Order: sequence, then C-alpha cells, then structure tokens
Amino acid sequence: MPIRIATSPGWLIFVVLLALPAAAQTLYKSTMPDGRVIYGDKPAQDAAKVEESRPDVSKGGIGGTAPREAAALKQLEEGRQQREVTDDRVSNAEKAVRSAEAARDAGKEPLPGERIGTAGGGSRLTDAYLQRQKSLEENVEKARRSLEQALSNK
Repeated sequence: MPIRIATSPGWLIFVVLLALPAAAQTLYKSTMPDGRVIYGDKPAQDAAKVEESRPDVSKGGIGGTAPREAAALKQLEEGRQQREVTDDRVSNAEKAVRSAEAARDAGKEPLPGERIGTAGGGSRLTDAYLQRQKSLEENVEKARRSLEQALSNK
C-alpha cells in the first residue's frame, strides 16, 4: 500500500523551488478538476488549468528583496553610518584633548623674553608668560568640554 503524505501547497512550493537548479526552470501550477493544486516541472495530465512560471534567479537567488527587508536594511545602514560619525567625533575630540595637554605640558618652560631680571639679581616671569599659560590651560578645558559633548551624544 503506498504511503500518502499530506502537505500544504506552500510547503510543496518551497520544496520544489529548493529542488530547482540555479538555471531558470519552468514551474507548472496545475489545477485539477476537483480543485486540487499540483506543482511540478511538467503540467499534470487531465488538469483543468495550467499556469507556467519561471522563477527569477538572475540576482543569485530565487526571489528579490522584499520592501520590508529593504527598509530594515536601509535603517540598519543609516544607524551604522550615524555610529561611525559619532565615533569619529569622539576620536577627534580625544585627539584634541591629548594634543592640548601636550602643548600645555611643553609650554611650561618660559620662552625667550618671558623672564625678566630683578634688581636683586633674580628673575621673574612676565605677564606674557602667564597669559600664554592661561591660554594653554583654556585650550585644554575647551577640548575636554568638546570631548564630554561628543560622549554625551553617543
């Protein structure tokens, strides 16, 4: 006695499409007089109606991208791009802090003309030196605020 397996038409289509080779083959949907639908690579005998279709395999697969999938992919891509922009801002802000700190540390020594002699034989720093130190420190603070802003937007 032959074994009969009940399958839904959707499952049968899936199995048939998986069985198709990569080259485009013709798929036949045969509607029998009693309403049953049979899918195959040949039309069924005594079918009341036969529909022929060729799956589009030109894009390397059986079907194309659904609009929902395309929208999800676009959303993921936009999110990735935004994260890259944010990461670049943070990285640049970190570099600016390191650069400002290095300039401040390198600027500790007085430059020529920033030290003047006193009557007692000693020397003192000029207002230009003090102003330069203040400016270097302000640059560090400004760079740190920029870094904090970039991190808060992350």
